[in-house]
Amino acid sequence: MQPHPVCSLTVIACNCIQHGHNANIKADTLETPTHPPLALSFFIYLYLFAGDITQKGYEKKRSKLVRAYVPHAGGMEGPMSHRAPLGPPSAARFHRRRTSGTRDERYRSDVHTEAVQAVLARHVERKVAVPMPSKRRSLVVQTSMDAYTPPDSSSGSEEEAGPGDDMSGMEHWMSRPSQLGPAHLGSTSSSSSSTQSGGSGNAGRLADSLAHMHISHLAHAHLAHLGQSHHQQSHLSQSHHGKTSVLSSVHITTFLFAGVPVSSRVSAKIQQLVNTLKQPRRPPLREFFVDDFDELLEVQQPDPNQPRPEGAEMMPVRGEPLGVVTNWPPSLEAALQRWGTISPKAPCLTSLDTAGKPLYVLTYGKLWSRSIKLAYNILHKLGSKQEPMVRPGDRVALVFPNNDPVAFMVAFYGCLLAEVVPVPIEVPLSRKDAGSQQIGFLLGSCGVTVALTSDACHKGLPKSATGEIPQFKGWPKLLWFVTESKHLSKPPRDWFPHIKDANNDTAYIEYKTCKDGSVLGVTVTRIALLTHCQALTQSCSYTEAETIVNVLDFKKDVGLWHGILTSVMNMMHVISVPYSLMKVNPLSWIQKVCQYKAKVACVKSRDMHWALVAHKDQKDINLSSLRMLLVADGSNPWSISSCDAFLNVFQTKGLRTEVICPCASSPEALTVAIRRPVEDSSQPPGRGVLSMQGLSYGVVRVDTEERLSVLTVQDVGTVTPGGLVCVVKPEGVPQLCQTDEIGELCVCSIATGTSYYGLTGMTKNTFEVYPVSSSGGLISEYAFVRTGLLGFIGPGGLVFITGKMDGLIMVSGRRHNADDIVATALAVEPMKFVYRGRIAVFSVTVLRDERIVVVAEQRPDSTEEDSFQWMSRVLQAIDSIHGVGVFCLALVPANTLPKTPLGGIHLSEIKQLYLEGGLHPCNVLMCPHTCVTNLPKPRQKQPEIGPASVMVGNLVSGKRIAQASGRDLGQTDDNDQVRQTAVLQWRAQTTPDHILYTLLSSRGAVSSSLTCLQLHKRAERVAALLMERGGLQEGDHVALVYPPGIDLIAAFYGCLYAGCVPITVRPPHPQNISTTLPTVKMIVEVSHSVCVMTTAVICKLLRSKEAMATVDIRNWPPVLDTDDLPKKKPPALYKPTNPDGLAYLDFSVSTTGMLAGVQMSHNAVAAFCRSVKLQCELYPSREVAICLDPYCGLGFVLWCLCSVYSGHQSILIPPVELESNPALWLLAVSQLRVRDTFCSYSVMELCTKGLGLQTEALKARGLDLSRVRACVVVAEERPRMALTLSFSKLFKDLGLHPRSVSTAFGCRVNLAICLQGTSGPDPTTVYVDMRALRHDRVRLVERGSPHSLPLMESGKILPGVRIIIANPETKGPLGDSHLGEIWVHSAHNGSGYYSGYGEEVLQSDHFNSRLSFGDTQTVWARTGYLGFLRRTELTDANGERHDALFVVGALEEAMELRGMRYHPIDIETSVIRAHKSIVECAVFPWTNLLVVVVELEGSEQEALDLVPMVTKAVLEEHYLIVGVVVVTDIGVIPINSRGEKQRMHLRDGFLQDQLDPIYVAYNM
Repeated sequence: MQPHPVCSLTVIACNCIQHGHNANIKADTLETPTHPPLALSFFIYLYLFAGDITQKGYEKKRSKLVRAYVPHAGGMEGPMSHRAPLGPPSAARFHRRRTSGTRDERYRSDVHTEAVQAVLARHVERKVAVPMPSKRRSLVVQTSMDAYTPPDSSSGSEEEAGPGDDMSGMEHWMSRPSQLGPAHLGSTSSSSSSTQSGGSGNAGRLADSLAHMHISHLAHAHLAHLGQSHHQQSHLSQSHHGKTSVLSSVHITTFLFAGVPVSSRVSAKIQQLVNTLKQPRRPPLREFFVDDFDELLEVQQPDPNQPRPEGAEMMPVRGEPLGVVTNWPPSLEAALQRWGTISPKAPCLTSLDTAGKPLYVLTYGKLWSRSIKLAYNILHKLGSKQEPMVRPGDRVALVFPNNDPVAFMVAFYGCLLAEVVPVPIEVPLSRKDAGSQQIGFLLGSCGVTVALTSDACHKGLPKSATGEIPQFKGWPKLLWFVTESKHLSKPPRDWFPHIKDANNDTAYIEYKTCKDGSVLGVTVTRIALLTHCQALTQSCSYTEAETIVNVLDFKKDVGLWHGILTSVMNMMHVISVPYSLMKVNPLSWIQKVCQYKAKVACVKSRDMHWALVAHKDQKDINLSSLRMLLVADGSNPWSISSCDAFLNVFQTKGLRTEVICPCASSPEALTVAIRRPVEDSSQPPGRGVLSMQGLSYGVVRVDTEERLSVLTVQDVGTVTPGGLVCVVKPEGVPQLCQTDEIGELCVCSIATGTSYYGLTGMTKNTFEVYPVSSSGGLISEYAFVRTGLLGFIGPGGLVFITGKMDGLIMVSGRRHNADDIVATALAVEPMKFVYRGRIAVFSVTVLRDERIVVVAEQRPDSTEEDSFQWMSRVLQAIDSIHGVGVFCLALVPANTLPKTPLGGIHLSEIKQLYLEGGLHPCNVLMCPHTCVTNLPKPRQKQPEIGPASVMVGNLVSGKRIAQASGRDLGQTDDNDQVRQTAVLQWRAQTTPDHILYTLLSSRGAVSSSLTCLQLHKRAERVAALLMERGGLQEGDHVALVYPPGIDLIAAFYGCLYAGCVPITVRPPHPQNISTTLPTVKMIVEVSHSVCVMTTAVICKLLRSKEAMATVDIRNWPPVLDTDDLPKKKPPALYKPTNPDGLAYLDFSVSTTGMLAGVQMSHNAVAAFCRSVKLQCELYPSREVAICLDPYCGLGFVLWCLCSVYSGHQSILIPPVELESNPALWLLAVSQLRVRDTFCSYSVMELCTKGLGLQTEALKARGLDLSRVRACVVVAEERPRMALTLSFSKLFKDLGLHPRSVSTAFGCRVNLAICLQGTSGPDPTTVYVDMRALRHDRVRLVERGSPHSLPLMESGKILPGVRIIIANPETKGPLGDSHLGEIWVHSAHNGSGYYSGYGEEVLQSDHFNSRLSFGDTQTVWARTGYLGFLRRTELTDANGERHDALFVVGALEEAMELRGMRYHPIDIETSVIRAHKSIVECAVFPWTNLLVVVVELEGSEQEALDLVPMVTKAVLEEHYLIVGVVVVTDIGVIPINSRGEKQRMHLRDGFLQDQLDPIYVAYNM
């Protein structure tokens, strides 16, 4: 082995000279040899082999560590500087240890705890506003104390859990307060947050406080600088230069500090800190040119100052040779035969009951005879003589509970003797056990058909009604075979098992659970089994008849190797302590060691911790018989604290230092290294204090314990005999590491596993590794096995483990160990909010990097606020000590995390639940701002090119100008036809009996109809009513408040006949007067109506008590009831003299909540009707079904105007009737054989949802849609492709042709710009790059390509309509590859907004704008919608190539975030896909934050599942960080009659706290 260079020698530095009390060396009397290399090695010797720390040394070190953070009072030194050590050192140590909090001893480290406390102490002084998530009261009540039973377990690794936190001895043990000063008590001394967990008051309060806050959204735990010394080498040394990026002038606080009332001003000190942040979280962005639509995720640049390995190449290290002992048996079965015949009475295994009394003692004679009997039965009594079920070499499952080692041992050796391969697995407790499905896959792939089990276990398995054991999920069909002797036949006298020497046949298969939850079977051959037993015997110095106490699981791993296999080879006596006994009596194993004078005990650090907690009631403990305490999880770096604590306490009870022997093992490589139980105590174990920052870069750097982020590791001894170990780089080619580099340990030995059963590819990667040196040459011709352990080999060939490959989390190129993060979380005091052993740490991929997720079980008695405080402190601690942000921290109710059979947490299952959104947490804290640092650069807008360089004919900037027009409208024949009233009078004379309108009832029957003459007559009577009873003058405004129907049409024409200006108004809803009546009143007021016309029913409603409570009837203009019309005609019908005069006002509320009335002139009405007539080919012989609201836009025009103009019959279907009969519209279309129909999105959605399961029944009723040639959706938004497609697919079986479904598009300034019509090309669909769209660029991509967004053409441009795409800011024309505002020029544009308050000037450019260059003469109307034009390959009716208009979204709803333009609908689509329980969602911006409101379908317990899912979906698909997630009940998001979301109404409701949300999460 090459000598270590200086840097790597100091690596293993142990606790410095002051720890050298064992060797009786005083620092001041040390005489150092003068020769430098010798001096160095002498010091290294001292560093490495110094013993444990003394009380005095501890005090000194501790005071030094804490001095910087504790405020000094009256010249006090450290907190305990004047206390003399109490009695002997061990007693003093014990005294010190008792002050610990109730934490999991596996992750216990006083130095680490104090480091965490010191970090947190700094944050306490700087209290910054923390918006605490708010939760609905009911949710808080449900997660209260009574809702849960406390978990039966509180500690334990992934495999095992603890004996409950409320152990009798625990309280006193943990009762002493922390010795840290008040500053270190963290959240206990910090003031609580001002928010109540009941309401969602945060939104409003936070909004208020934002006005006087100025904290960067990047402010994070590093506001508090770690001490200067820490700074220089801490993780912050990544080159974080540059300024903090700032989000406009208003900022949101990070929530990473203890709470104070939200409205408080930020202290000047914090302000100053933020302003002068030297090292912002975000790494400096590289300066490169980013093309407008080429958003590049920021690639993390390697830190130039990061530590790099400097040592020489680490050569492989060989274990001692495996001694050839003459009397070692040739195989394990031979050993069993020898002891079973020579010493049949010798005890082999003692099993215990839950009281700790011996239940059964299995002797070697019994084991031998029962194994033979079982072997015979397996081979000869299953199946028939001709067709035995099990042949030698077949695999058989062993299903035995953890409290029955005897039956397991008999079954295992029975299989070995029968030469079948045992596959030991856990007992399935239910059909849906966590992970049992994966076990089933393993059994299936191993071809297992028989399961051996015990009588008691067989009785306990779940049974079906017939008493049979059901097939478990994912399991193959099994024959369950009970192994008790009474159920077995005696073998014939002449039958004897064939005992061969160990060979390369498979002996057994051990299951292994991977990081992703999949279960693999590691095959171990008979020769490997024997060699492994020999190696363990040699390294542990096992001798015959020794007694060994085993607390470990005997079915796998160290428990199986020592307690079942090696014990038999050496005729040892094993006392097996079951898990169920440990839960009742954690001291049981120590009592058994004393009782049986055991020489060896096999435990985990968990068992040592429990013993520490419970030991003080015991007087007569004596551990002097122990020569070896084997710590099975010694490879967990945090086991050192349990070992130290255990030694401190039990040294007085006869425990010797050298007895503690940690080992490192893995299922693939079996035992890798083990510390030998040496008698010579002059060589204490090695330990190293390593820098966590160095470890995160995979480099070994010695540190001092004064530093905050260090990891102290102990060695796990030397390589097992007969093995060769090397350390290779964890990723890529297996190249040897340098001496000071962390890598994966690989083993070359006979005593390892040989393959993953049935998986050749994975086997090759793990079991057939050929490491290479830096020069590229192979270091051995033999294959190595990867162990899955990370570490390095120190001086003297000592092996150090720093973590496992399975627990490795790579974040931005740095490695973090899940166990280390758990340890930091557990060091955060107070620990009373979560269960110790029930914390899961894993990583998920978000935005092409790993992100850390922490999930813990919350105790039922902890309050919302306390848990929130604890969570924020955990985030600070992890951030400061590991230099990594946590993406999500979730607390779940007690006892709800999936368990492994031994009660530990099932990590992969928890991760799966998190990814599926099924964890049901009761508290969530998301911190995307701190950990997502690779978002693309915010876009800087470029100044537009000036007009001089762009216009050349019809080209702009080298692209065709985006303009298009419909066909020519042609001239009207008769100038008189301009007036709609004249048309009606003409029709009443020429075709008096032609039916114009038919109104259908909810049953589908005709409730009323109107001929030309009837309409004319009724209109005349309405005009007479207005003139006589109303006394109205020409030009007066009249509000028509009618339900959809015939009355509305008659009243409209009556107004025109009287020379009045009608305004159609939706009547108030009888069940919802308080919210709908104010809108009616507002329209009446704003339109300056001098009179209201309505029906008798609505008249009565307006005068009802409910209405009076909302709006006083005395403030209304006169209300005329038209049910009782006068019989006489008006004196004369009004004829408008000015064709540009006002015909009617079109009032509607936009999606942004603005009420606007558009003036429509007589000319515009005539042009509009003519345009629609041409486009849809409407003639008197046609019938058109209309299922639209008749109050505004194209819906009103189709309902009231078009039939009169074109003469076709309109079948009117009020959309409100569909609520009681969803099939009404489609049945009417089918029965009346209608070819053209118009509907809204809300109607289409109602049909899709309401009739989804009724298509067969409708077919049976004769519904046939094959005659429909045009089904047009009337809308003022981007076409909803998903809805139209699902509608088309659903009704395709009923004859609906998909090409007949299309959309129309209109807006406030022009009520119909596009309408598909009957002739002309089909609507086209394009796929555009969503990222380009954010930069106002249009880039077509292939269907299915990443970031593609499908857009459907909004219908054909109507005749007489011209369109151009213009830049909304500069008003210049754009090329067709740009997204811009749609401008329209047409004879049926509105004349302007109507407002009685003289505000028309403000909006005048909406109706008469001119381009800033190019064609500056034409007057255009601005639609307020963004879109683009595309010239398609299709041809129009007139033979020219067809120009398609694609509407993308409303300009005023588009959100400017990170310098890019986002459309709410795109983000909402991603959010709805994120989780199955989200039925609807809406997004809006609020002070530079994105707020997402989701409606939850399901129980309120699922509400918090949505927060991580929504945050992740928006990050991944849109590169945006969601600021606030609001979870509400169904129906909270307001939707108007056209089915459009009212996002601004929603925003107002959110800010005014009117949403009554289930949960509000602030992702700060």
